[in-house]
Parts: sequence; C-alpha cells; structure tokens
Amino acid sequence: MKIAVISLTEKGRQRSADIKKALTEFSVCRYCLYSHSDGDAADFDKLGGAVEKIWGGFDALIFVCACGIAVRSIAPLLRSKLTDPAVIVTDDCGNFVIPILSGHIGKANELSRILAERLGSQAVVTTATDIGGLFSPDSFAAANGLIVTDFEAAKRIAAAVLDGEKIGLISEYEMANVPHDTFCTESAEKCRCGIYIGQDINRRPFADTLILLPRNVTLGIGCRKGTSAEEISRTVTKALENAAVPQERICAAATIDIKRGEAGLRKFCDSLGVPLKFYTAEELAAAKGDFSSSEFVKNVTGVDNVCERSAVLHSGGALVMSKFAENGVTAAAAEKPIVPDFERKIL
Repeated sequence: MKIAVISLTEKGRQRSADIKKALTEFSVCRYCLYSHSDGDAADFDKLGGAVEKIWGGFDALIFVCACGIAVRSIAPLLRSKLTDPAVIVTDDCGNFVIPILSGHIGKANELSRILAERLGSQAVVTTATDIGGLFSPDSFAAANGLIVTDFEAAKRIAAAVLDGEKIGLISEYEMANVPHDTFCTESAEKCRCGIYIGQDINRRPFADTLILLPRNVTLGIGCRKGTSAEEISRTVTKALENAAVPQERICAAATIDIKRGEAGLRKFCDSLGVPLKFYTAEELAAAKGDFSSSEFVKNVTGVDNVCERSAVLHSGGALVMSKFAENGVTAAAAEKPIVPDFERKIL
C-alpha cells in the first residue's frame, strides 16, 4: 500500500514524520509545505497543485491539517468510490484520526484504526456499520478479494443489516467465521435479500441479490515473439468471453521465462493492472493436471503447453478456461482456491 502524508505546519511536519515511523510496513512518502519541510520530504508551495499531482499515484492520502482544508483540496478530483484513494485527516496536535473518503473499499477506516492505535490518538469512524460493529458488504469484499458488482445492492444489504433483517447467504466456496446472527445459510432462499458469492454473474437467488465475484483467476498466456499488446488483448478478451469468465476476475498472469523480453505481454498485463509471473520449462512440466499438448510448442519452449500449465501452476487451482488459440496467442485461466472469511481484516 502506497501512502502519501501531506502537512502544512511545523507541528504537522513533525506529525508526518511520526506517521511514517508508525507505518513501516507500508510505502510512505511525505509532502510538506516548503516553509516547514525537511530532507526526508518533498516540498510544495500550493496544496491544490500538490494534491492533484499525486492523486492517482497513491492508495491513501493522509492530511495533517483541518478537515475543511483537506476536503477543499480533494473535491475537484473525486470520481468514484471504485477508483478514489482512501483519504484520512489527522490534526497536527495528534488528537484524532478521521477517515473521510473510501472508508471500506479504500481501507481508510481500518488504516485509521491502525494509525490511531500506534500514535495514541482517537480514531473517529462515522460509518454506520462500523459504529455498530455490524457486517459491511464493502469491507468484507475488500478483505477477501471479492468484486462488488452492484454498489446500490450493497447499500441495500447494509441498510437491511442495520435494520436487523436476516440476510441470505449462498456461496460456491467454503466460508469461515460466518456470523449466523446476521446471515441465514440454511433455507437462505427464503430471505428477501441476500448475498451470492460465486462465478455466475446472472444468478439471482434472492429478490434483492448482491453478487460478489471472486478476483482469484490467473491468466496463462503464450505468444509468438513480437506480438503486440493489442493483439494479446483481442485474443484474451475473446477467450474470456467464450468461457464466460469476467475480465475483472483476473488477479495475475503467468507464462514461460523465455517471454521475459516480450514488451507486448508486459504492456498488456500493465493495462490490466496485474503482475506477470515467469516460470521455467522445468517448473511448467511439473505442474499437475490434464493439459492439452503440442509437439511444436515443446520443440520451441521445452514444454508441451505454456498457457494451461502456467495458469494452474500460479493459481494452485483448476482450469476454468482451457487453451484458446488465435493469431499466435494462446490463453487459459485457472482459479485460485479461496475461503472467504468474515473475520478477515482489510489490512
């Protein structure tokens, strides 16, 4: 998690240094007003310009200033809870830590609690479900790598939880620490509203259904030398559509190590925002499973199949999309085993 700490005063500068020391497990960069800075911080002269410049490069922004100042500086940049970073405000005296944006999905609430505990401050969390210690669809999804497909449905589920209504829960996966005072898992379909955790984006077991898709699919890719990112994208998109696997579920990509120099492949993975893992031919050959085989591929790479084997090897799970080949690109996908845990924290 990349965090920017922004301060305006001398006390704020000292506070920002304390924040960086408190969050050693994260990548923290400090930004101080030029008149109150030091050798460990980047200087700025206008807050609005500084915030605009760093806005898209960090997962969280921590302002050491008044809430009003922070709100006015971020207001022109706000777009969506899906893309906006977490925003937290703390006063330069160190009394309070206040999450003001992206509390659940952006992890601002949990980060505020962590920071307050380490600095001896008071976290001021105003989200209704958090205040009551109740289930939050956004937080649960973020902590477990699940995709919220409908934020309006998520709001309705959260409202039902606050009203004390029993929520139906149907999952294709084993689950851990289910709060049965909130959820009904037996005869769940009798509930008016509920959550479905699985791969079928069209399944609606409840009158009001929130679908949570797991982001746990590894894409295995093979390609001819010099294949462009655009060509890889076209083939992969077609393959995923044919297999009814939403692209949003892709969390990683994998291939053979002789493809390290393929700029098109790296560019494609960067466009998806997923890491690219490389395996040797020997590692791929040791992958367990029933894979398609090509003598031509074996003569070129040293292993009979690249895309299926790399997908399975990286995911540790089974194929959900077998080899698809077109225009010199091969693609396959495998699903990483998951156990959604209702006690898992975001950070």
